[in-house]
Amino acid sequence: MADNINKPLGRKKNERRDNPSKIRVGGFPLLPVSIALLVTVIAVPVAWVAYVESPLEGRPQIEVGVSSTGNNELARNLSTEGGEDIVEEEPIDPVESPSFINIDAFPEAAEAARAAAPLPELLEKTQHGFIPQVGPNGDRPADVYARASLTPDSANGRGLIAVVVEGLGLSEENTRSAIERLPDEITLAFAPYGKDVGSLALAARIGGHEIMLQLPLEPFDYPQNDPGPQTLLVGQAARANLDRLYWLMSRMGGYTGVINFLGARFTSSANDMQPVMEEIALRGLTFLDDGASNRSLAPQLAKQAGVDFARADLSLDESPSRSDILRQLSKLEALALENGSAIGTATSLPVTVRTIAEWAKELEDKNLVLVPASALMQDN
Repeated sequence: MADNINKPLGRKKNERRDNPSKIRVGGFPLLPVSIALLVTVIAVPVAWVAYVESPLEGRPQIEVGVSSTGNNELARNLSTEGGEDIVEEEPIDPVESPSFINIDAFPEAAEAARAAAPLPELLEKTQHGFIPQVGPNGDRPADVYARASLTPDSANGRGLIAVVVEGLGLSEENTRSAIERLPDEITLAFAPYGKDVGSLALAARIGGHEIMLQLPLEPFDYPQNDPGPQTLLVGQAARANLDRLYWLMSRMGGYTGVINFLGARFTSSANDMQPVMEEIALRGLTFLDDGASNRSLAPQLAKQAGVDFARADLSLDESPSRSDILRQLSKLEALALENGSAIGTATSLPVTVRTIAEWAKELEDKNLVLVPASALMQDN
């Protein structure tokens, strides 16, 4: 009886032959060896596709929150790496001019045009054309192209008001009217789609205006509400959005910074907005939030990336009538006197341009000073 205690119950004489796990090949059990070979055959190709030839190559695989890196390696690779659609970074030929700089378009103001044109050392050549960059000596476009003015530190108790008129460059007639009629202190923001947007932007700088570039960003009701071609989109690979950003930046030159056009959804997504904000910092530009969305993460992301930032307080012509625009301008005045400064945005509608031009003539008697948008940017 003792001899049978450690024997499994019910073991049959031929069990070893009938159980594949006990069959041995070359001293090794057949079933484990077969499973190991099968796993190896399947795993190697899968790993190769996932890590070497991944269809998502270039897309961030980790959800990244707000960080303080400020070092956009992906952007630098995008502007310099070779490939079918990428042109390697080249030194700018001082004789070569970007397509948006057409001095010949200003025969009566050629010297002024040359003085207002973007500086070659502040431009980088990409596959889409020339885009802003920080100069070899550290000069930023935000500083070089800013219009000299009072700042909150030098206001001596006066309220400072900045007004940014948007949508320039789409209509040549409206754009030239705004350049000529509005005070030089008014900042003009250009949409990147006009046929002659580069020349019109240069004309604005010749006229003494500080200029900004409008960035089309995805709103919540996209595509029903479509900001336009090359809109930066939520859920796209960072590489794709930066490529679109380069295209937008190359449409004109000489701007101090960018302002969002729509974009409530995009500015509320840290994962999508962060690489763009870091690239704006690397390019030496500012960011103005139009103030339309309370969900915008632009203030936090700008601070993290080191981008000079401001947020508009009021839209001046949502109701485009003279009386309503004047009512909004009165609110802007009150904010400036209460807080020391205020920023308003407006479109380039003829009624808006006329009303703002007339209103600006009376500011001096109200202890208020009109300044460009750059004067109210918060350093980060």
